[in-house]
Amino acid sequence: MKNIFLLLLVALTALAESQQGYNIRRDKREFLVRSKRRWVLSTIEIVEEDEGPFPKNITEMYNDKTDQEGQIYRIAVTNAAGNPIDGFFSIDGNTGVVSVHKRIDREEIDLFKITFDILSKTTLREIDKRLAFDVQVKDINDNAPAFIDLPLKVDVKENTEEGYLPVQLKVMDRDQPNTPNSMFTIRVVKQTPAEPKIDLERMNDGMAQLTFTGCFDYDKVQKYEVTVEAKDQGNPSRSSTAVITLNVVDSNSHPPTFKEKKYQGEVLESTIKDDILRIAVDDKDTPKTPGWRAKYYFIDGNKEENYKIETDPTTNEGILSVIKGKDYETTTKTILRIGVENEEPLFVCKSKSTGPAAPPPDTVNITMKVIDDNDPPYYEKDHVDVQQKEEEEPGKVLFTPIVKDVDSDESKIRHMIIKDPAGWVTIDEKTGKLTTIKKMDRESPFVDDKGIYKIIVGAKDNGEPPCTGTCTVLVHLRDINDNVPKLVNKGVIMCGNKGNMVMVSANDTDADPFSGPFAFSLGSDDKTLTQRWKLDPAFGKEGGLVSLKTLAYGNYSVPLVIQDQQNSIGRDTLNVIVCDCGEGDVCRSKVPSSSSLGPAGIGLLLLGLLLFLLLLLLFMCQCGDREEPMTMVEDEGNQTLIKYNQEAGGSECKAVPTLLLTPRNSVAVTDGLKNGTMQNYTMTSMDMQPHRDTIRSQGGQTMYSTWTTNMSKTYQGGSSRYNRSLSLKSNHQITDHITRGGSSRYHRSLSLMSNHQITDHITRRLHTIDGKHVDHPVYLPYEYAYEGQGSQCQSLDSLSLSNLGDDLMFLNNLGPKFKTLGGICHQTLQGKNIQL
Repeated sequence: MKNIFLLLLVALTALAESQQGYNIRRDKREFLVRSKRRWVLSTIEIVEEDEGPFPKNITEMYNDKTDQEGQIYRIAVTNAAGNPIDGFFSIDGNTGVVSVHKRIDREEIDLFKITFDILSKTTLREIDKRLAFDVQVKDINDNAPAFIDLPLKVDVKENTEEGYLPVQLKVMDRDQPNTPNSMFTIRVVKQTPAEPKIDLERMNDGMAQLTFTGCFDYDKVQKYEVTVEAKDQGNPSRSSTAVITLNVVDSNSHPPTFKEKKYQGEVLESTIKDDILRIAVDDKDTPKTPGWRAKYYFIDGNKEENYKIETDPTTNEGILSVIKGKDYETTTKTILRIGVENEEPLFVCKSKSTGPAAPPPDTVNITMKVIDDNDPPYYEKDHVDVQQKEEEEPGKVLFTPIVKDVDSDESKIRHMIIKDPAGWVTIDEKTGKLTTIKKMDRESPFVDDKGIYKIIVGAKDNGEPPCTGTCTVLVHLRDINDNVPKLVNKGVIMCGNKGNMVMVSANDTDADPFSGPFAFSLGSDDKTLTQRWKLDPAFGKEGGLVSLKTLAYGNYSVPLVIQDQQNSIGRDTLNVIVCDCGEGDVCRSKVPSSSSLGPAGIGLLLLGLLLFLLLLLLFMCQCGDREEPMTMVEDEGNQTLIKYNQEAGGSECKAVPTLLLTPRNSVAVTDGLKNGTMQNYTMTSMDMQPHRDTIRSQGGQTMYSTWTTNMSKTYQGGSSRYNRSLSLKSNHQITDHITRGGSSRYHRSLSLMSNHQITDHITRRLHTIDGKHVDHPVYLPYEYAYEGQGSQCQSLDSLSLSNLGDDLMFLNNLGPKFKTLGGICHQTLQGKNIQL
């Protein structure tokens, strides 16, 4: 019963859900409206390198959602990067026909992004959504594989092991990747010559490397030409070739061999000599290369290293030299075995099968004969050490040698000093006894740091040729305390702004225990010194000098006493510079003192300038009411000296105004050591003609002027201390005479230049111009210079001297005055033995 009820409930539930699903499907069918397709899709295919003709229709676009007024189609083209591209495609706005306008290269543009729009003709609004196409350009096999960065010439060494050659090939095809048009193969088409076999191996896509099997032989072939080809799989296929030149570089493929199998040489015993024998070799490799240059070496016979062998870089010969003498008594003949090889290892071609082994290096034997010669004397010891105390009295025997000579009489050996830089010793020629002749100083510059003085002595025999043996005597000088400590630096700087101590270093040339550490102390008990300085620390390699109080900047001298370990006292003076230091212990340079002007000083300066301007203005106002002084131009002193070289017109004939000098009083004056009486006069001017014409000469030029004088002034000194008189004369002259203290102190004569001088100069220049021009040569009188108006005085030419005759006898009677002058001159001429 229970099961039946459950089944009934399930059936009712299923029936209800079935009815509900039917209702929903019905509702959907009622609301769905069928809609037509809007854009009619068309395929666009573009093949690269299409020859046209252009424009060429490639498709037609259609949209069924149209406007009542009509529609317009538009197209936009970009590349894969989204950059606009123009000129390739267009669309007819009314019909929707799409055209291509030129040939397309896929290797330049492989994809076009094309979008189409449909607009209303009236509103230019979009009617439907934009349609976008990605148009792939169809590839054709228009590109052949090409070699990139191909080395056309490559050097290959002859000793290169078979396998890879240093030549890599890179090939690229620009056609569409992963298509037969871009897939290619690479192979060697031809090689010249054919051996060794050259092939190639593909490394990866587009890469290959040349290989070879066998060996190169420079002696047979020096150059190879290899032709390689790259060919694609397109239809039709395309290919390209390249020629690679391989230049074989010579290597060491031939070992050097000696031209002779035996060599002989001679050498004097105990002789050192270069280039005693040359050894020649043959080598078929290229000269001047590492595979040709020989390298010689000793195999046997040179255990004592008496010989060496080198290579001549030019001839490739071996040069044998003796670097250490051979003793005839021990060895009379030596056999040297020498081998040779090249600088570069020998190359032998090894194929994959067993090949020939490298041959052994060539060798040669050299027989060297030692010729007996006079052996030099030799000392029992080549080096002798001698102990000697420094500063010891001379005359001590340092060394007596034992000399032997197997070839000569030992009694005839003569001893000598070869090296004695200080000249401290002498030697007995017969016995070789070495004796001091001077005191030896351990601190001498000829003694090394270890206190050793080096002497070289020699023993010379009487053989042919004479030979000399040597011995080195090393004199070890024992030190004594013969030197006192000294300051290392006698001048130090104490920075007053940084500290009050400086370190003082001392040195003693003696060795320990006669040197430091030292004890430092002040060299005086002066109270001023002890109150100013102290030493702390006072023992050691260095001492500290401390100032006990602040010191003024300057130089100080501090006496010091320095004692070594044996209480040997050295006295020295330390110069201490106390100063202000900058960076490091260096005194600053003195800065020059400077001053600046403050506001108060500037104010006082401006006030002083203002007062000076006011005083100057007041002075100008007071001087403005005075008369203009007469301009006085300096002229020659022609009032005190008569000018005899006047060559201008004659003097004025008109009378000069008379100046009456009336004595007024007399004053007794004193001038230096001279006493006298001076009359005071009053200068009075008489009548002067108002107009004057003057002719005078100035600077070699004749001047004419007219001027007027209508004033007269009188100056009279009020005391006997000063008197000045000024006179204005009618001939353009002003005389100024000053008397001070009873004697004439000043006298001058001035001339007044007339303004008519310029007019006179122009008039005279106009007379030099000839204004009359004629066409024929006419000789007319010419006035060379205008000399002004004639003199108003009677000409001297009108004076008659005919009564005196022409014999000039009148010169014999010129009066008593001239005779007196003539007698004086005559006596002077007789005194000088002058004959007239």
